[in-house]
Amino acid sequence: MEGVKIKVPSRKKARIEIIPLIDVIFFLLATFVLFTLSLNRIQSVPVDLPVASQKPPDTKDESVTIQVSEVGTIFWNRELIDPGELPSRIAYYKSQTQDPRILIAGDEKARFGTTVSVLDEVRKAGITKFSVETRTRPTGK
Repeated sequence: MEGVKIKVPSRKKARIEIIPLIDVIFFLLATFVLFTLSLNRIQSVPVDLPVASQKPPDTKDESVTIQVSEVGTIFWNRELIDPGELPSRIAYYKSQTQDPRILIAGDEKARFGTTVSVLDEVRKAGITKFSVETRTRPTGK
């Protein structure tokens, strides 16, 4: 058989029609412009904010800072103390202070276990106002 030639229709190249694309872009632009202009007319809800009460400044800050260092040493208001002395110091502080407050801090490489044991001693003494500092400070500061 002789070679039969079949004519295959050539495919047209796909074209991106730019005019409908421009129409869509202008529609979106007009929508956003009209929306932003209408934002000025939205009424806000009135809110009564609380006013801070003016307390007289404390004449004496009686809070204590207990800092734990990397090697497990304990500082009581920047004074190096023996870890065994901590419970008696906390008990004495609680008995001498009307509103005992303690800040527990640690240096950059303080061990978590030592810090938790200090926290346990504060709780055993019955002190409820204590904070744990989340930023580190140099040892003994």
